[in-house]
Amino acid sequence: MAIDSNIFKAGGVVLWPLLGFSVLAVALIIERVIFWVRINSRQSRVVKEVLHLYRLNNVVSALDKLHQNTDLPITRIFLAALDLEEATPEEFRLALESSAQAEIPLLKRFQNIFETIIGLAPLLGLLGTVLGLIASFASLNIGDVGGTKTTGVTGGISEALIATASGLVVAIFTLLFANTFRGLYQRQIALIQEYGGQLELLYRRRYERGDKSYAPTR
Repeated sequence: MAIDSNIFKAGGVVLWPLLGFSVLAVALIIERVIFWVRINSRQSRVVKEVLHLYRLNNVVSALDKLHQNTDLPITRIFLAALDLEEATPEEFRLALESSAQAEIPLLKRFQNIFETIIGLAPLLGLLGTVLGLIASFASLNIGDVGGTKTTGVTGGISEALIATASGLVVAIFTLLFANTFRGLYQRQIALIQEYGGQLELLYRRRYERGDKSYAPTR
């Protein structure tokens, strides 16, 4: 703890908001990691089983499977369309698209906060640099070179370097995870379009054949 206190003392006041940003970033990263692990570990298997059941004309079992996994975004999207009563293919497609749009905020959750941290952390580090240099110049006394007042100069430079490094570390750490989550989001959107297109095609074929089993029985 003594080392930590010395670092914060040497780094200046900007280290405290940087500490807050780092704690917030870690908490949100943990939440997003749990979210994406839960989705990626089950989603493909559940969706493939649902499409297989629907392809076999077993709509009731497909719906039961969806209702058992409503914590997955894509199952909620499928349910929003399949729960429509005797919908036309166009209505079915619109239901898929609108429900997919409704899931986007959940998939992109905390992205704005990550971007804010990535943008502000280096600026806070730069602010610490400026404050440290100001402290150095304020302590500088040309007539006292090598004297006791040079301690203030080295302390100001230390504050500047620590603040800069801390701001960059927080920003880089957050950026790595934010880009990873952005990639997972884009992949999820592509999967929603792929699986949604397969379900829409199956529905359209049954509808055009006049097969009333394309929709759940009320």
